[in-house]
Amino acid sequence: MSVARVFELYFKGAPPVALRAYDGSRTGPPDGPAEVEIRSPDAVGYLLTAPGQLGLARAYVSGALEIHGDLHHALHALLRGRERRLTPADRAQLAREAAHVLDPSALRRPPLPPEEAPPAWRRGLRHSQARDAAAIAHHYDVSNRFYEIVLGPSMAYSCAVFRTPHDSLQDAQAEKFDLVCRKLMLRPGDRLLDIGAGWGGMVAHAAEHYGVRALGVTLSVRQAEWARRMLAGRGLASRTEVRLLDYRNILECDFDAICSIGMSEHVGARELGGYAAALVERLRPGGRLLNHCITRPSGRQGARTGAFIDRYIFPDGELEAPGTVISALHDHGLEVRHEESLREHYALTLKAWSENLERRWPEAVAEVGERRARVWRLYMAVSRVGFDLNRIQIHQVLGVRTGAGGRSGMPLRPTWEQAAPAREPELLATH
Repeated sequence: MSVARVFELYFKGAPPVALRAYDGSRTGPPDGPAEVEIRSPDAVGYLLTAPGQLGLARAYVSGALEIHGDLHHALHALLRGRERRLTPADRAQLAREAAHVLDPSALRRPPLPPEEAPPAWRRGLRHSQARDAAAIAHHYDVSNRFYEIVLGPSMAYSCAVFRTPHDSLQDAQAEKFDLVCRKLMLRPGDRLLDIGAGWGGMVAHAAEHYGVRALGVTLSVRQAEWARRMLAGRGLASRTEVRLLDYRNILECDFDAICSIGMSEHVGARELGGYAAALVERLRPGGRLLNHCITRPSGRQGARTGAFIDRYIFPDGELEAPGTVISALHDHGLEVRHEESLREHYALTLKAWSENLERRWPEAVAEVGERRARVWRLYMAVSRVGFDLNRIQIHQVLGVRTGAGGRSGMPLRPTWEQAAPAREPELLATH
């Protein structure tokens, strides 16, 4: 019995990619674009005690497991190859077989990588303001310099919009910001609220290109600091502001438009209705809201993310089905006017981010350490596979808070491929 044989049992057949182990054994296709190296018994211990993405993450982040060659291809094959879960009987057989070739210590879980967040039950009251702030800090306060390496000049940490697959990431992120502005029908002098403003890219784009006055809010200290410096450097400080503030504590109202780009994933299923109501309360009658978020492909799936994402990436993140998001907005005072899936666009975005990370790997490691950089390398590749396989999606939902007499102020047939058409409240009020 060899380590390779243990993994053949793990995959219920030969692994879908080449695999070689520290005992010299090999299995899987020998001439593929990627190879998994099991470097130590710790990798086996991680994978046997947490089969699936969490065990893989622990082994990979710790360096006990390495993937050579095309990481995206390898993860695509591995995650598809493990679509059928191991039953308790399968796990028992694995443990018996592994006991013949491994030191008994390898069947116990090795120490957890320090980059792993504590389990959910140890974090306090779920979606309290304090716990939400800690979750945001875990992910976003890593290092602004690191995010500059990965995200590029736009500093946009959300799905870009590609007119063609060959667009540059910078152009695609500018198109995303502009698409949001066009859908919101922004005009000079409008007041825009950006929920989860990140490093201020949307605030800056809307102020520069549409002449709005914009307020952005974030729970990340480092994001707020970076955004304020950027906005001042671009001469926008008089018309823009980014505050370190929970959206639940915003006092201003009567905004012409609100955007929430990649933020509602942090809100939580039980809080989604309150989130929608809080945003609607801050819109003027006729004001428009655009919610841009990652979703599940089906309402039959649970909202909470898998253990890898929860422990290493977005603690307490929850992904709803698009219908759930639409219902929450519709049921709390918005008329939903448009919905769009951008799933393939996020796969392209993640590909570009991964390429940025690989191209500047030594700088990234110098900034945050090799283990943290490996977390991001794995996270972006796993997420790209998720969008490829339609295991996760991303949707933009546009709604309006109708005014007196049901007026929406929306054109009869809006198009987002050109400058937003003039609003026609008098015409629409007659229909």
